Amino acid sequence: MKVVLTIAGSDSSAGAGVQADLKTFEAFGVFGTSVITVLTAQNTSGVSAIQSLSAEFVSAQIKAVIDDFDVAAIKIGMLYSTDIIKAVRNALSEYTIPLVLDPVFISKASSPLLQEKAVEKMKELFEYATVITPNLFEAKALFGYQPDNADSIESIQKLNIPVLVKNEVVELSERKMSVDQLYVGHDKKTFESEYVDTTNLHGTGCSYSSAIAANLALGKTLEESIDSAKKFITQALIHAPDIGHGPGPINHKKGGENVT
Repeated sequence: MKVVLTIAGSDSSAGAGVQADLKTFEAFGVFGTSVITVLTAQNTSGVSAIQSLSAEFVSAQIKAVIDDFDVAAIKIGMLYSTDIIKAVRNALSEYTIPLVLDPVFISKASSPLLQEKAVEKMKELFEYATVITPNLFEAKALFGYQPDNADSIESIQKLNIPVLVKNEVVELSERKMSVDQLYVGHDKKTFESEYVDTTNLHGTGCSYSSAIAANLALGKTLEESIDSAKKFITQALIHAPDIGHGPGPINHKKGGENVT
């Protein structure tokens, strides 16, 4: 049984954050462990309150898990503050474990999830990442990324760290496609799926990155892990339960039924 660790925030509506990560890990047959960075009072309509945990307590959680389990992969999500980012960086500098860094800035309901001054601090985690998984908004904030803009793409290529820019919607011959671009140095790999026209998007970014981490733990290559994760997310969107008054959660169980 492979063990995967998520370091992320708690979502009281259980559609995103640590709760979504653990559901995803279960879908892929790996054992999920968790380090909670912040507590949120949250539902599909937004975040009404955030309670940050101390950096010391975050460090203690990481140590407790890694001291006891042979962790095969780590997913990092909502870190919120510079102090927590520093604590995570210091803790992880001791280990060499495949790591998926999801730079969580803002929720699907447009609630800020990262303090503005922490954006630059997050870049200190890049050197530990196996892959960084920003959406278009996050890629623009971190790298000045714009699709098909050579200068902005070059800023990603210079990192020499794999970066997966998620969910560019492209229309091809009257079909909409969800396209993700994986940049590894000057190489680019495209992952496509049918665009699922739904408002039930709560937790998609969290679940996608945790699915990649689960597959890395299972010994798949990065490209294989992304391909499997994208198939999982597509099915989880198609079978979303359509609950809540805002962007609803996806269906992790149905996504897991289609894991190959």
